[in-house]
Amino acid sequence: MRYGLVVLTAGFTGLLSFSLLAVAIGTDYWYIIDVNKPNYTGPDDLSSHSGLWRINEGANRSSVIPSFTANMSSLSEAERHLLGLHKVVVIMLPLSLVLLVFGWIFGLVSSLACSPNLLAGTASYFLFCSLFTLSGVSIYIRYSNQAMEEFQRIVSPENLTYVDVSFGWSLATAWLSYSLEVATGLLLMLAARITQMKGHYDSGVTIAML
Repeated sequence: MRYGLVVLTAGFTGLLSFSLLAVAIGTDYWYIIDVNKPNYTGPDDLSSHSGLWRINEGANRSSVIPSFTANMSSLSEAERHLLGLHKVVVIMLPLSLVLLVFGWIFGLVSSLACSPNLLAGTASYFLFCSLFTLSGVSIYIRYSNQAMEEFQRIVSPENLTYVDVSFGWSLATAWLSYSLEVATGLLLMLAARITQMKGHYDSGVTIAML
């Protein structure tokens, strides 16, 4: 397999993983609540969709999730636990995004240098970054499930029959970004192996010519 094709593919997947994670962090379709209550004639849409930073209710209402500004003393133990999980998510995913920027720079330098050690180190760095993305997404799923359990405890079972909840495309985009981060790391590992094998081959040819 050609070295140039492998590193170009790795560069593309690394850039695409960054772009997808940026889109996921900035959009508000991580969690969707669809309410289809029959005979409801109110002016407001009861459905909502939320992201890492905002909750959008109906067509025009939006509220910021107060992860760092909430008065913790006025909250219940369950609410404090949920906010704690949310804080972890909104720290880990943007941190992963920043780390990907440096990873792409390291990948460019190591691919131009054709150094197997640098390529292997950059590959390990991308796999390390993917752990941040994986952890952030997994904790968000846990946070959403626990929030739904708390919601079910408050709302009557009769009203719950009209509520349909699902994860949105923003979460799917974050999962795809994680997959591409892993793919980038594996491609860089392959590039390091190709460079190492080429170095051994060139050394063998040189020795044979002496």
